[in-house]
Amino acid sequence: MAGLHAEYLAALSADKHRALEKLRKEIAAAAPKAEECISYGIPGFRLNGKLLVSYGAGANHCAFYPGSIVQQFKKELKDYDTAKGTIRFAADEPFPGALVRKIVKARIAQQAKTKSGSRCPN
Repeated sequence: MAGLHAEYLAALSADKHRALEKLRKEIAAAAPKAEECISYGIPGFRLNGKLLVSYGAGANHCAFYPGSIVQQFKKELKDYDTAKGTIRFAADEPFPGALVRKIVKARIAQQAKTKSGSRCPN
């Protein structure tokens, strides 16, 4: 695991650490060519130099940040607290791996169609 990701996760409570490490592994499996990075102070993955997805922890939740693709998964995400580009979930109920992989693959396809995208700074 990239050093900064490890530092970020190490600072969290055990339940958030476990939930986000599981999420991290699912993202990496769905996007094997993506590189880990830190963007806006939270861990993320970039593909072809562009931010693909990020994840993090809030005071009372964990979050997955796949961007605007969230809108395409409203039905599958009906049981989650969502906002534009954000999916929040409880640390003791990790986000389903199959849905992570589905969203990440859709995000990769979305990114491939656009020439512009957020850069993930080093």
